[in-house]
Amino acid sequence: MPADPAIELVEVHRRYRLGGSDVAALSGVTLRVEGGELVVVLGPSGSGKTTLLNVIGALDVPTSGSVRVAGRELTGATRRDRFRLRRETVSFVFQAFNLFPGLTALENVAFGADVAGARPGVPAPAEVLAQVGLADRLHHFPHQLSGGEQQRVAIARALATGNPVLLADEPTGELDHRTGVQILELLAAQTRAGVTVVIVTHNRAIASAADRVVELSSGRVVGDGPPAGGRVPLRDLRW
Repeated sequence: MPADPAIELVEVHRRYRLGGSDVAALSGVTLRVEGGELVVVLGPSGSGKTTLLNVIGALDVPTSGSVRVAGRELTGATRRDRFRLRRETVSFVFQAFNLFPGLTALENVAFGADVAGARPGVPAPAEVLAQVGLADRLHHFPHQLSGGEQQRVAIARALATGNPVLLADEPTGELDHRTGVQILELLAAQTRAGVTVVIVTHNRAIASAADRVVELSSGRVVGDGPPAGGRVPLRDLRW
């Protein structure tokens, strides 16, 4: 019997009431992502990318449709059930970082690991920070770090949880090209360990390194398949 997909959405709609009008952020999205895939969701601002990520990660609730993550049905899930999913199954890399200003880089990463619970084989927080190039910034507070360094702390926090699904919203947006490639290499390495990684971005160059590219426009899937022209090695990416 084939394994359940890591992520499965069927006819998902998400509508908001804004200024007396209904705004459709997602319109009939159907998507299946297998375990260990690296999927890039590509689209311009306002296409529904972040809403899609929030629905998959149980931060938002669809207006209609079915959402399953790691075998858990989220349709109709309670707030407690959604919290458990985020703690035990899904890790986020937010575009806005969402670091705790009163905690050091090491403490921010350790907090994420503690919430998820100890898992065998997951590197210690200091080791993960070293992997993202911040071994000399362990005891710096967010206001003492550049935007790119804060982004790397946010990525380290997600990696330190050991959760099987990782969702990243523009993870290279604040990074120079060299550091951005380093981060993408780290994310790709997670998939080789069986982690499912979904990255949302407007950067087409990043999409060239994915297993699959899902294109969104006005809340609808308008493309789903391998990168045009084939997958490009990370070291050859240019943007």
